[in-house]
Amino acid sequence: MGQPTASRGRPATPTLGKAMLNKYARAFFTRVLTPFAAFLIRRGVSPDTVTLLGTAGVIAGALVFYPRGEFFWGTVVITLFVFSDLVDGNMARQMGRSSRWGAFLDSTLDRVADGAIFGGFALWYAGGGNDNVLCAVSIFCLASGQVVSYTKARGESIGLPVAVNGLVERAERLVISLVAAGLSGLHTFGVPGIDVLLPIALWIVAVGSLVTLIQRVVTVRRESAEAEAEAAASAPTDTTSGDSPRNSEATS
Repeated sequence: MGQPTASRGRPATPTLGKAMLNKYARAFFTRVLTPFAAFLIRRGVSPDTVTLLGTAGVIAGALVFYPRGEFFWGTVVITLFVFSDLVDGNMARQMGRSSRWGAFLDSTLDRVADGAIFGGFALWYAGGGNDNVLCAVSIFCLASGQVVSYTKARGESIGLPVAVNGLVERAERLVISLVAAGLSGLHTFGVPGIDVLLPIALWIVAVGSLVTLIQRVVTVRRESAEAEAEAAASAPTDTTSGDSPRNSEATS
């Protein structure tokens, strides 16, 4: 949950900046979390169990705290469980169990966790937040995030590379939203004016997700056309169909 690259074997194509951040951040947290991952392995805990518990924690943090407007504590809980995404991958590598199933489970539950987070925002604005526009923006963030992920997965499933790094991908969506939510939650501790950060963040994520969706659709369209043109160019020309006039005369 929350990683720009899925753990347990799934490749990614980050930009240079993302690659550097991912490289150094993952190296740091790997050193920190490796002993804890080893402890869980000794206790007989499986990577899949950690993935499931991590997702459950994110869902609980989002759907228990956010609909009540408790953004600070909700973000704290979510952030703690987000680290399960690093722990399960670390455990899988130590156990030599990197697998397609693990990558599939991670990706699937990531979508569930994302839905819970933006669903929590939508519930708040539909209720105590009393803002139908921001409720709609939250729902759009939820839906567009799912569709952005689907476009890449579907493109790859039909044999296209989908070689594009969108403006706002999953890592950016979560970082922007969670940081803004956590800071907005400080309003309950008496920090004035800071609660405007979450609405701003949601609009940024909504617009960025729309741009990213368009980027991926355009990329798949271009790659599809190129693949079809290449296939047509490499197809053998059928020279046996139809008789030439000379052959017609010879056989008449």
